[in-house]
Amino acid sequence: MVISGGFGVGKTTTVGSISEIEPLTTEAAITEVAAGVDDLTHTPRKTTTTVAMDFGCLTIDPTLKLYLFGTPGQERFGFMWDDIVEGAVGGLVIVDTRRLDDCYAAVDYFEHKGIPFAVAVNAFDGRVEHTLEEVRWALDVTDGVPLLVFDARERGSVRDALLVVLELALARTGG
Repeated sequence: MVISGGFGVGKTTTVGSISEIEPLTTEAAITEVAAGVDDLTHTPRKTTTTVAMDFGCLTIDPTLKLYLFGTPGQERFGFMWDDIVEGAVGGLVIVDTRRLDDCYAAVDYFEHKGIPFAVAVNAFDGRVEHTLEEVRWALDVTDGVPLLVFDARERGSVRDALLVVLELALARTGG
């Protein structure tokens, strides 16, 4: 399962909230140069960023493990995405409604690759700036793409979001 979205939307937090192992992260300090490129307006306390990927896993049942791969959010690291999504059953595109533009690349990527995905609006500070209908319209995604609100810090909320993607992937395979 691939966890994607723009810079600072909660991908690393999502993987960390649900992984049963200590997540492997590739966090690097945000330098002055990166701070000039990456918009920190809505994430002023963010001091690190993913530069390769995050990795975690979750046992679904004794015969099935779900491996979680979090993508880097910045466009300059996009060259890694093809390798990260190889063999993925689906994707979860995380959205911060304060900056919808940041997730267009992830939505376009999954649509282009034909990978089933859901859009999860991360409820920063317990609220979202736009309704799910407004988000659907802004992202121009079909009714076949599930949209939901979740909290990347809450294990149960992340579980429910991942289950939506798994159900979508199973439906596509006829399972």
